[in-house]
Amino acid sequence: MFLGADIIVKSVMIGLVLTSVLTWTVWLFKSVELHLAKRNARAGLRVLTAAQTLAAAASELRPSRNVATRFVAAALREVELSSGVSEHGVRDRLSWQLERVEAAASRRIAFGMGLLATIGAVAPFVGLFGTVWGIMNSFIGISRLHTTNLAVVAPGIAEALLSTATGLVAAIPAVVIYNCFTRAIGNYRATLRDMSVAVLCLVDRTPARSLPRSTTDESSEPPISEAAE
Repeated sequence: MFLGADIIVKSVMIGLVLTSVLTWTVWLFKSVELHLAKRNARAGLRVLTAAQTLAAAASELRPSRNVATRFVAAALREVELSSGVSEHGVRDRLSWQLERVEAAASRRIAFGMGLLATIGAVAPFVGLFGTVWGIMNSFIGISRLHTTNLAVVAPGIAEALLSTATGLVAAIPAVVIYNCFTRAIGNYRATLRDMSVAVLCLVDRTPARSLPRSTTDESSEPPISEAAE
């Protein structure tokens, strides 16, 4: 059927087969990436929840390339940059920095998901285009031969429907894989959020976190009566 199809239908089916191969390639690499990312995230979260101070967590995570290292590094940098300024608003600034780290990690792990969504949404319509084109050619052949014999019509229609079947074969796995990865990425992002909260807790409970007190000391101000004199 493929060899007897029109060149347009052949091109559509070849493109759909290539997209199907691309889908399974993304599935293979993304499965490995997600497995490693979730394992490292869980390990980093265990370190952060077990640590007593931010410095202890930093020393525990320093040799590794765990995503928790970036959270701790962002917190330490914000603490360092906040020295010499008022403590007011430090937690908000730290939350923003941690949100940036979390967003960057989420974007990195979601790379390739748009391709799966596009294949799952577009492949059936591309296959339908091949089917419509093939049926048009079948009707043109009928008009040229001036016959409606099933033996003449059936091969062209079968070739056209093969294009739709190829589109479904490409689209269905892409949609299923996309949904599975979306659920796995959601769990990974929840772990990232837990790490962000754990870092905030470490900063709050650290006794010497290098955050200065306000430069205005009420005890050093002269009494109102003395100032008036």
